[in-house]
Amino acid sequence: MITYIIKRLIQAVFILLLLTFIVYGVMRFVPGDPLLMYLGATDIQALSPEALDQARQELGLDQGILVQYFKWLGNVFQGDWGKSFHFKADVLLLISQRMPVTIYLGVLAFFFSSTIGISLGIIAAVRRGKWADTVATLAANTAITIPIFWLGIIMILIFGVSLGWLPIAGFTSPFDDFWLSTKKLIMPVICLMIGSMGSNARLTRTSMLEVIRQDYIRTAWSKGLKERVIILKHALKNSLIPVITVMGLQVRFIFGGAVLIEQVFAIPGMGRLLVDATFGKDYMVVQGCVLVIGIIVVLTNLIVDISYGWLDPRVRYD
Repeated sequence: MITYIIKRLIQAVFILLLLTFIVYGVMRFVPGDPLLMYLGATDIQALSPEALDQARQELGLDQGILVQYFKWLGNVFQGDWGKSFHFKADVLLLISQRMPVTIYLGVLAFFFSSTIGISLGIIAAVRRGKWADTVATLAANTAITIPIFWLGIIMILIFGVSLGWLPIAGFTSPFDDFWLSTKKLIMPVICLMIGSMGSNARLTRTSMLEVIRQDYIRTAWSKGLKERVIILKHALKNSLIPVITVMGLQVRFIFGGAVLIEQVFAIPGMGRLLVDATFGKDYMVVQGCVLVIGIIVVLTNLIVDISYGWLDPRVRYD
């Protein structure tokens, strides 16, 4: 197990390096001069060409892309993630301020999408062909097809503007005002979880239907075990491997969806920070956000792989 984890961590390092390098290179093709974003059009017009060259040199923009990238990478290992051109602040400070908001939003969305989705899948599989199966399957198929940004706008118009039940924008910490925080997060969390919930429900139903036909399930029924014990203890655990795999992949979709949802609901999270930095051609902030998201996704996939051994004792890591 330890050897397997070390190998996966080494792979993760190379994946993160490749990811950050690709993003760094792509940002180079975004139109606009980062020096213009940093100084502003008025300041640039007032400066002489020599002063502009000096400013570009101080920011490291006069060097080649490889030199800039490896210089940034070396500073990251020393705890210096650079300074934002657009926000005029340390990148690590900006991310540390925004990341808890996005993680809180993502954890809630992941929890509810997994809980509700797996529950719907179990109900649909156990009550196959009955009205409960029809309702659960219809809900899952509908959830998958809904664009989250469109759903967010529609919910704002209905529940925020027309009915006035929920706040339409902003974020409040649950430690400051739990009830207001809950009301502000209802619509964003629903938008983030809706697609993952549908996928979890469909996959759980399919996997459960395959498992409940196995001989050991028939044996459990013949022993007179309760339905709840058979479903939760025997059938569900052995049908969760494909579901857990998809749930691990959904983490990146939840964080990717946060970019849209935080824009729609004006939530000051890392997704919105990433969008603003991209439009501002702020290399440092984009690199920092991508690195953090990449670390979260890689660690999630590692946890998913390790969980296989607990779900299925036949899985070995030799």
